[in-house]
Amino acid sequence: MTRLRRTLRQTLTIARRDFVATVYTPIFLLFLLAPVIMGSFGAVGGLGAQSVAEGSADRARIVAIVPDAQARAMIAADARLRTGFRGRDEAPAELVTLRPGADLPAQARAAFASRQFDTSAVLFGPLHRPHILYGPRGGRSAVYLELLAQTTLAAERLGGALPAVTAIKLPIQRTRTTTGGRNQSAFLAVFGIFFLTLFLAGQVVGTMAEERNNKVIEVLAAAVPLESVFLGKLLGMFGVALLFVGFWATIIGQIGSFVPPAVAAGFAELTPAVGPGAFALLFAGYFAMAYLLLGSVFLGVGAQASTPREIQMLSLPITIVQVAMFALATAAASQPGTNLARIAEIFPLSSPFAMAGRAANTPELWPHFAALAWQALWVAIFITLGARAFRRGVLQSGSARWWRRKRQPIDMGVS
Repeated sequence: MTRLRRTLRQTLTIARRDFVATVYTPIFLLFLLAPVIMGSFGAVGGLGAQSVAEGSADRARIVAIVPDAQARAMIAADARLRTGFRGRDEAPAELVTLRPGADLPAQARAAFASRQFDTSAVLFGPLHRPHILYGPRGGRSAVYLELLAQTTLAAERLGGALPAVTAIKLPIQRTRTTTGGRNQSAFLAVFGIFFLTLFLAGQVVGTMAEERNNKVIEVLAAAVPLESVFLGKLLGMFGVALLFVGFWATIIGQIGSFVPPAVAAGFAELTPAVGPGAFALLFAGYFAMAYLLLGSVFLGVGAQASTPREIQMLSLPITIVQVAMFALATAAASQPGTNLARIAEIFPLSSPFAMAGRAANTPELWPHFAALAWQALWVAIFITLGARAFRRGVLQSGSARWWRRKRQPIDMGVS
């Protein structure tokens, strides 16, 4: 058996050992269903926040202090303007009209102290030059009241109503991907890889600590080269990540078949520049490279930890590194072809994220083959450096540093 085949066999043996030890445990089911648990907590918090927001929105009002004749015209103009808003969250608060009193400024200020509703903005005075008071979050309501006064005044001068316009609306299919669609695709690609690696790659940190405490790593290091141990553990955890991604991709794919046509049409705008098929393959490749790159770094760093406390202390800098790579790649995706984008595409830890964004922005394919080879080279470098640091720092073996080597005495032949 050649040395390469023996090394490959040893690596796959370690990978299979770690994969089976991780998957064939009850705790793996909790890990597999972690998105459901996280989503449940998020849904509960979101529903609570939504109920509070809806309660506040139900009590919010905009007030117009105008005579009865203008009030009827303003209510009609308000009903017409609201047809341009798609939802209640984007529409202004409900309109309330009040009859003018003797002191209009005092009446307007008193509206903000009303216990019947929460006033965001109040209009009073002549419509051609109205006064509008608004609260801390009533800037948009003030603009809407100004537009409402203008529409009402125009309707009065045209004889009581604005002319009706019936537009013929025809949908059209785009023949090419829009720039906005490519940018959104780039951001989603970067965010998708970041989320998966943040959720999955962090587990690699603690894979060595338990075996260090159980003295298993010494047995493995005596039988298998440490480079094979590191690569095998990394591949084993990557297999676990692939199982997780495949499980949830299947579920999401089934749910996607029930997406409404309007939502599906919106997703059609997110077509990447390289095409959906090539983009799917590149996304999978860059996810693999991002996991292996970050995992190899985290494995080398985590191998220096011997206790759970040390692993927890390492989690913060690891998370900071991942977030920094995400921020750099996101900035590069929004500015394709710039020096910032080139830096993000060349730097090893951010290269998978940035190149996934490039696949959505530009149609050229040849840079991706070079990028994948470049990232694979750095995976090998990080694994080698991590294994050597573990051998010399933890196992206290390996050759001594050149400045610590003892010089051998030179035999001058003098007895």
